[in-house]
Amino acid sequence: MPDLFDPLSFSHGPDMKNRFMLAPLTNQQSHPDGVLSDDEFNWLTKRAKGGFGLTMTCAAHVQRNGQGFPGQLGVFSDDHLEGLTRLAEAIKAENSIAILQLHHGGMRAPADLIGEMPVCASDNEKYGARGLSTEETEQLIEDFIDAAVRSEKAGFDGVEVHGAHGYLLAQYLSPTLNQRTDQYGGCLENRARPIFDIIKGIRERCRADFNVSVRLSPERFDMKLGEIIEVARRLLKEGEIDFLDMSLWDVKKEPVEEEFQGKTLMSYFTELDRGAVKLGVAGKITTAETAHYCMDAGVDFVMIGRGAILHHDFPKKVAADSGFTSASLPISPDHLRQEGLGETFIRYLSEWPGFVLE
Repeated sequence: MPDLFDPLSFSHGPDMKNRFMLAPLTNQQSHPDGVLSDDEFNWLTKRAKGGFGLTMTCAAHVQRNGQGFPGQLGVFSDDHLEGLTRLAEAIKAENSIAILQLHHGGMRAPADLIGEMPVCASDNEKYGARGLSTEETEQLIEDFIDAAVRSEKAGFDGVEVHGAHGYLLAQYLSPTLNQRTDQYGGCLENRARPIFDIIKGIRERCRADFNVSVRLSPERFDMKLGEIIEVARRLLKEGEIDFLDMSLWDVKKEPVEEEFQGKTLMSYFTELDRGAVKLGVAGKITTAETAHYCMDAGVDFVMIGRGAILHHDFPKKVAADSGFTSASLPISPDHLRQEGLGETFIRYLSEWPGFVLE
């Protein structure tokens, strides 16, 4: 059984020095135009210095109208290249793999933020969103690929395609949100087509050793666990990606859907034949015990979110103490400042019930 501190090889790109990845975390710290800020630069590079084998950016939007939250990092314009290049260089200088996450908010992009009606796989009255045409869907796929090419130009080792958490690619995946009748709607193969076409395009247009991954979430946001298992199975079987990142909310939980209960949600993915593709999970991994639990359950690496917010050097803490437990919540703003969070990020976390001391 591999250990948390064993290196990990991928089919493309550099090896990871350990099994700790920084999860892609919304932090609202960049400039309104998507240009990297010093606060976001400091937040991410401090995690690279803290021992993470792979440092992933927050979701970076690939179209201007895909901005899902204020202060989001952008990758839709060459205006972003200077900041992204600076960031990639600094992460890699710490012997951490630099990965940029590609994202489009879809119907979850606030209209007052993007200045227009948000878009979705189909019209959605609840969110005031309009469905994209076939041509617009093709342009969306192209813009994801262009953003990957831009990320490569900036010096990143690879990109992750965000297909989770109810954002636009997940809206296409959803059997309820997606009511299309073209090649991007109907059966699961059609609804998953944008993700697979994006992967194919990145492989064709980026260098041979470019790391490509996908994030999926199997619950909430109109997802069906059985369908996400099938998408995961195909991603693993086809082997065009380097790793699959499963966002589970809680790695120890059972599925919500009654027919799948009786074992952990994580087990439905660890039991899949993954070939050369590596599998990682995210979801309340805030202690050394839980990180080891995931490895013992058969994953290849762990994604650290909250634990990395609280401790920039979470991997080093676990290495030094097999019983390490993250600081308890609520946490003081001063602690977060010492851990490299900017004031905007701290204000954002203050909106989470019970996270920041008032």
